[in-house]
Amino acid sequence: MLDTLYARVKALAHSPHAEASLAAVAFAESSFFPIPPDILLAPMALAYPQRAWRFALVATVASVFGGMLGYAIGALLYDTVGQWLVNLYGYGAKMDALKATYAQWGWLVILVKGVTPIPYKLVTITSGLLGYSFPLFVALSVVTRGARFFLVAGALHWFGEPVRNAMERNFAAVLGGFAALVIAGFVIAIKVF
Repeated sequence: MLDTLYARVKALAHSPHAEASLAAVAFAESSFFPIPPDILLAPMALAYPQRAWRFALVATVASVFGGMLGYAIGALLYDTVGQWLVNLYGYGAKMDALKATYAQWGWLVILVKGVTPIPYKLVTITSGLLGYSFPLFVALSVVTRGARFFLVAGALHWFGEPVRNAMERNFAAVLGGFAALVIAGFVIAIKVF
């Protein structure tokens, strides 16, 4: 089953729809979707190392636009969609603590959480809910999401061959690592505040 999944992800990375798929996942992950775009960015950068920087740019731009949607959910739809999403990810009881942290350290929260496996959608929705400065939110999102995706693309550009070989030998472990990062991000998000 995992070999089939790897074959599909690899085929998507080589398809003409790869960049659009990466953009869609990066956009959705910043506002409501639980799967990080790295799951597509990595095989795409490995398949075409010379285009790794372009893929990182696509992921960054789409993620920032998705973050804007998350901000709008928090600002305009928190009582319905926003609260449902926050509760879905198990963070509802921690909103008061996050609000207090944002009051003092909002810029740092955005920068730090944007590069970690902590779900970025929580940051985007909370930023909108609290009315955090939208231009500053966008600027910080560009910095933090760009840093994350360009670091991944750079690492795969420079060290791609050993990573590709490891992925092809043991895709289950790589996929398990991604899953562990996503789960760890949610657990850290719940425990931190």
